Amino acid sequence: MVRFKTNATAIHVHYKLSKPQAQLGMWNMPPSGASGLDLYARDSAGKWRWVQVARANTPEVNVELVKELAPGSREYAAYLPLFNGVESLEIGVPKGAAFEGLAPRAKPIVFYGTSITHGIASSRPGMVHTAILGRRLEMPVVNLGFSGNGRMDAAVAEFLAQIDAAAFVIDCLPNIGPADVRTKTAPLVHMLRAARPDTPIVLVEDRRLTDEWILPAKAKFHDDNHAALREVFAALQKEGVKNLYYIPGDHLYGDDAEGATDGSHASDLGFVRQSDVMEPILRAALKR
Repeated sequence: MVRFKTNATAIHVHYKLSKPQAQLGMWNMPPSGASGLDLYARDSAGKWRWVQVARANTPEVNVELVKELAPGSREYAAYLPLFNGVESLEIGVPKGAAFEGLAPRAKPIVFYGTSITHGIASSRPGMVHTAILGRRLEMPVVNLGFSGNGRMDAAVAEFLAQIDAAAFVIDCLPNIGPADVRTKTAPLVHMLRAARPDTPIVLVEDRRLTDEWILPAKAKFHDDNHAALREVFAALQKEGVKNLYYIPGDHLYGDDAEGATDGSHASDLGFVRQSDVMEPILRAALKR
């Protein structure tokens, strides 16, 4: 996400994507989320509000994103595509308009997780829970969501430990089972705590699949996965690990089976609900 300030009455974007025409979207994710550029701005009360998303119809997008904007100088945030790589990006305003890039903010919240963290199935880049929480908490976010590969690997933990984060959110259970939860969680926490003695660490249970109400085997898997993480969390607390927080997974998508696009990946509704569950725990961890 890039932030800037302008008094322009129109904003243009020109960006080149790394994936070809056939990969601008996916069966469970539209091109607006996979390849679109999503623009937000602060309103007169200082609240972040959606403005417009670029229509990514080709691998090179060059459009007037929005025009006839209300007069006045304001802060904007442009969220880059969730699935497609961006080779280059230019943001343009009419001649004579002011334009100012904004400096990086304080320490980020670092999310380490799966394709759900990555944002797969979101309709727009700004609708992923990591982006929603960044706006609500007024904090930068580092999204380390790896599709199919959020596995609490030691190599990733070593990388995470190098980041001077405001908090670490570990949300890998959708990609691992109870045995790996029991063997990998504690070493990851210990590596982070050794490098960052005071940084909050938040462990997240996996979401419930929205079709598991009628599929008992899936329900049991998540029962077992949640139980495994609770065991590890309790053991870490007993060891005296400080600044450790926990987010239950049962209600991350809600309770009506309507929070996912494909049963697994959150819809926009699911991302909002996930943000609602996570926000109070993150506020407590961050003391905000």
